[in-house]
Formats: sequence, structure tokens, C-alpha cells
Amino acid sequence: MPEKNLVWVVDDDESIRWVLEKGLSENGLKVETFESAHQVIKKLEEESPGAILSDIKMPGTSGLALLDQVKEIRPDIPVIIMTAHSDLESAVESYEHGAWEYLPKPFDINEAIKIVRRAITSEEEDQEEPESRPKAEIIGEAPAMQEVFRAIGKLSNSNSTVLLVGHSGTGKELVAQALFQHSPRKDKAFIALNMADIPKELLEAELFGHEKGAFTGADERRIGRFEQANEGTLFLDEIGDMPLETQTRLLRVLSNGEFYRVGGRKPITVDVRIIAATHQSLEEQVEKGVFREDLFHRLNVIKISLPNLSERREDIPALSKHFLKISAQELNEEVKFLSEEVEDYFSRLSWPGNVRQLENVCRWLTVMAPSRQIKLEDLPVDLKSESTESKTEWTGKLKSWAEDSLAKGETELLDLALPEFEKTMIEAALGKTMGKKNEAAKLLGWGRNTLTRKIKDLGMN
Repeated sequence: MPEKNLVWVVDDDESIRWVLEKGLSENGLKVETFESAHQVIKKLEEESPGAILSDIKMPGTSGLALLDQVKEIRPDIPVIIMTAHSDLESAVESYEHGAWEYLPKPFDINEAIKIVRRAITSEEEDQEEPESRPKAEIIGEAPAMQEVFRAIGKLSNSNSTVLLVGHSGTGKELVAQALFQHSPRKDKAFIALNMADIPKELLEAELFGHEKGAFTGADERRIGRFEQANEGTLFLDEIGDMPLETQTRLLRVLSNGEFYRVGGRKPITVDVRIIAATHQSLEEQVEKGVFREDLFHRLNVIKISLPNLSERREDIPALSKHFLKISAQELNEEVKFLSEEVEDYFSRLSWPGNVRQLENVCRWLTVMAPSRQIKLEDLPVDLKSESTESKTEWTGKLKSWAEDSLAKGETELLDLALPEFEKTMIEAALGKTMGKKNEAAKLLGWGRNTLTRKIKDLGMN
């Protein structure tokens, strides 16, 4: 029996072995490293790991040759192929040889850890009782997040298709998991697939599976994600990156629940709930002709818009506390906390990377901050400079406009600038409160009547 918690790393590059060994071991996994495939094959006769992570090009036996031998000796061991040559040929060849996953270099260590964990638990997840699945934990007291929570609640008895829209890092997959966990299909499978992660030539086989002999290297029939998700939920992340030809096949499945495996002649019928997500405007994609309008309408049954972190600043302290706690557990460090000045500072930053950026900063601070209390001087350099830059950017532009206007001989500048300034502030406040005037007025320091009068005077809709 394979030792599930054991990972073998095979790479002739010592630095790659070191990084992976450190990252995986810090996440609770046992790691053994090898500089050649020959060493692995020899040891495979005595014991077997839960997963193997191997470079594709090494002196002597290559990663693909190792993959072939592992499949022959222990076909149950998932093998993840790494390569610095992240081209289509390498990807196709890896999958054709039976790789469990393909990891192009340079890779993000957190992403590599996530893939390894999926690999070593893939069999267990298939047999896992639904009650033991991790629950999606979404933190948010901001009005915009309360709207998201309400939508999840209203959809708890529904099998409707849902489209999640939001910028990168806003937590779309977490919301998709929450929709699944509060749905009538919660006892069935939840399958997630990111369209942007898979070469378009392999996407149809990934979604719909393939028959034996469908293409070179298809030595056995493979079940696709739609069949895996039958009676359950399929989460299609970054749906805007799906090629047009695959969109056509997806539309057919959504229309009648039928599809053919690649190379197949017999129709397969499935009952799958679709949750799709995108950071792009699908309406604009439709106008450009790169996304089918009929598919857009099929997906756009229920739309949930996820706010940027800058639109839910009141959640930043709670999110920071949560991420610092999780990071401490994962990295086996003591739990750290933000000082009041850092908490206030965090609440003023723009956070272009949204919740994911905050999570990464908390992970960095867990390792790098010298004491339990995190102070301003402990922050990474790029974060310390951002607040000043964002403030001087708009004031600098305002000053340039004023100077240019005066140089042209214009007068009464405040009569021009103040209405535009007030419009901008009102729009920002109403956007944050989802149109609730009482709350928007408080944010601006006005009464509701003042806000109503200003909206009328400024001719705002």
C-alpha cells in the first residue's frame, strides 16, 4: 500500500528539490528527494509514496520514461510532471503518458503544494462521506458581502445555473463551494475546473472524456469532468477563457444534458448543475465575438457579483485575523496579530489583488514579522509605500488640472471642480452601500436629506 502522506520529488536541480522539500514538509507532508529517475525506480520495488513529483528532462532516464515505468509497476500512484519547457507538446505528451497533472516551471510553491495535496487525496475524495468534506468559510459583514450571503441562502433549495462575476482574488471558488454545500446536491460530487489552466487542445477531453484510441496515447478510456460530476455540481472557473469550439459543445450539454466523449459514438446523458465564474465582462466578450451569446444567456440565469476588497474595508480586520491564524497553523508558527496602527493602515490600502493579496501578505508576515504584534515597520516595502502613492496620485492630477486651467486663462475653477468632486464621492458611497442612501449619507458625513438634495441638484440618476 502506498504511504499516502509521503511525496517523492525527482529533479536534477538541487535548488528545485530544496524548495519543494521545504514547502511540502512545512505543510505536513513527508518528503524524499532524488536527483535521478534511476534511483526512484530502484526504490519503487521496496516501497511506494502517495505521489511522485518529477522533472520531465533529466540526465539518463527522463521524467516521461519514469512515468511509463511507474504506470507499469504501480499504476495507482499519481505522477505530477514538472517542466521548464511549458509548451503544448510537453503538456500533451505528459498527459498521453498518463501524468496525473502537469506543472510548468517556474511555479508558485503554494500552487504546487495544492496540486500535490489533491493528488494524494484523490482516491480518498472519491470515497469520502459528504459530511467530512471541508466547509467553505466566508467572512464578511460588509453590506456587499451580505448581499452575497443572501443570494447563497435564496439558492439553497435551487439547482439553477449560477454565474459568479468578480475580479481576480475576490473568492469566487469559495462562493461556489458555499453554493454547493447549501444546495440539494450537497451529498454528491463537487468538481472544479479552471479553463485558463488547461491547453485548449486538451480541454474537450478534460471536460467530456475520451475513448480508448481516440488519439495518440489514449491507451484507455477516460471519464471526463461532466461524468464525474453527474448528479452533482461542476464549477467552471474563468469561463471567459473557454475556446469557441468548446463553447459550442458546452451549450449542447446545457441544452439537453447529452454529449459524446472524444472519439465516442454513443451519447452520454448527465444531470449536472453548472456554477461558472469569470473576472471578465462576458457581455463585452459577446460583443467582440469571442463568446457565444446563446451560451452567455444559458449561464447568466442567476448572477452574483463579488465585491473587491476595497469595497468591503470593514471586513479587513476580521479577514486579517483569520488569515494570520490559518497561516500560523499551516506554517507551524505562533499566531500573530495586527497592531491598531497596522489594522487602520490596512483598511486604507487599495488591495488591487483583493482577498488573495491580503491572504498572501498575512502569510508573509507570519514568517517574517519578528514579534507577535505586527507593526508598521514590519510590513513589506511595497505595501508601506502604496498608501502615500495612491493619495499623491489623485491630488497630483487635480493640481495638474488646476495649473493647466489657470494657464489657459480659465476662472471660477471651484464652480467646475466641486460638483464633479461631489458626484464622484456620492457615486463611490452609493456603490459601497449597494444604493442604500441612509448608509451612504453616513459615510459622507451628511444627513439623508442633504444627500437626496445633492443628488437632485447635481442631476444624478
